[in-house]
Amino acid sequence: MSGLFSALGSVWTWLSTIFDPLCGPAGLFTLFGQNTMLACGDTGWGDELAGGLKITIAVSVLTLPLGIVIGFFVALAQQSEEKPLRLAAGVFTTIFRGLPELLTLFIIYYGLQILLQSLLAKFGYNGPVEINAFAAGMVALAIVFSAYCSEVLLSAFKAIPKGQYEAGDALGFHRVRTMRLIIIPQLVRISLPNLGNLWMNLLKDTSYVSIIGLADIIRQTGIAVRATKAPFTFYSIACLFYLTLAVASSVGLFYLDRWAKRAEVHR
Repeated sequence: MSGLFSALGSVWTWLSTIFDPLCGPAGLFTLFGQNTMLACGDTGWGDELAGGLKITIAVSVLTLPLGIVIGFFVALAQQSEEKPLRLAAGVFTTIFRGLPELLTLFIIYYGLQILLQSLLAKFGYNGPVEINAFAAGMVALAIVFSAYCSEVLLSAFKAIPKGQYEAGDALGFHRVRTMRLIIIPQLVRISLPNLGNLWMNLLKDTSYVSIIGLADIIRQTGIAVRATKAPFTFYSIACLFYLTLAVASSVGLFYLDRWAKRAEVHR
């Protein structure tokens, strides 16, 4: 099994190298950055910047579904008939919408290490415990994202008429089937514009993970600036990276929104 994972990792590395838009065979830095500070390889910083872009995209893409899933269940808890569930959901959203994202990241990154050390000490292990920065960053951003996402989804839930639930009951659907076939499609259509705004914020919030040592765009740019003393060049490139991600996201959200509303168009 380990051999299979190793082989898959090698294939992924090869594919990411071939199709790298910056340092691949037809990448921008490869074609236009030779003999400059942006050259790929040992002579420039192209590889590092490309790696930082990949980390930023990976953190964003992996955080999004986790945040949406947590936010969905928090929104359900906010509508629950059980008062403890409603109270817990309200406390969750109040805390993580009120705390700065950076502080939440520190709490998750350092707090989990302390918690794990305490738990392992009870079993006789007193060695150091270090949390993976990527995992900690993803979890922290997902928690913050979910707190805002739950409020968006809660508003969308309230916008769906109760008759839609009654229609599912009339058809003999189980509660889960009603949610999957009737409620969630409408939920997506109603909440998509606001979820798109949260996605844009998430793209920018990934810059916080550089504080805990993750080699994203901001961290790699900072290292390059300190080494080359060319802040304007590298920070301008970082701006272009984020703007490119934002424009690509806007285009994707436009087509996703049009797809979600296709039923209304054909009426």
